[in-house]
Amino acid sequence: MELLEIKNLYKNYGEKQVLNNITLTVPRGKIIGLLGKNGTGKTTLINGLLTPTEGEIIFEGEKIGQQSKLNIAYLPERTYLDKNMTINETLKFFKEFYPNFDIDKAKDLLKKLDLDENQKIIKMSKGMQEKVQLVLVMSRKADLYILDEPLGGVDPATRDYILDTILTNFNEGASIIISTHLISDIERILDEVIFIDKGEIKLISDADELRNKENASIDEIFRRMFKC
Repeated sequence: MELLEIKNLYKNYGEKQVLNNITLTVPRGKIIGLLGKNGTGKTTLINGLLTPTEGEIIFEGEKIGQQSKLNIAYLPERTYLDKNMTINETLKFFKEFYPNFDIDKAKDLLKKLDLDENQKIIKMSKGMQEKVQLVLVMSRKADLYILDEPLGGVDPATRDYILDTILTNFNEGASIIISTHLISDIERILDEVIFIDKGEIKLISDADELRNKENASIDEIFRRMFKC
């Protein structure tokens, strides 16, 4: 049984259709890159998974709903943190809100990322806030992690460390969908790739098979396909 099945998914904003007939499956134990330029539908597809206009979404064998969403950990592109709280207060809030949140794991990750849990979020840089959000998401014992542009506000020197944090901190048997336009930074950890453009899926492939077939990196293949 696949972890996630998406069938004939459409997403509209008002009268404008922004996702067109998306169908794909997500197996267990995979890191999948949802790859596309800015504004091509990556975030809309993620929103469509959570609140579709039309279509069927099956998660762990059942139609997606409030209960199943407890097993999906979502990192949005924009910050959702209460900036008047300290990191430690935010950890306690997450512990109360999510029964699958591991506060000890979160504190360990904070130390590794050199973040002071007593610091107020309002006094932190955008990149530091994004690290906190990543820690919160990866400290949940979820079956599916959806990360929307997790490297967007992080300096290049920190990106490899963030990727290693993602790689080593999700449950065995779980899967991760990473939405990004920073393909060259992230492709080394990907098992599968999905190319999206103008609200439509253009390619789904095993990452290694695609590299071998085209004798090029995923980034190069994407650039060729969309002439970036």
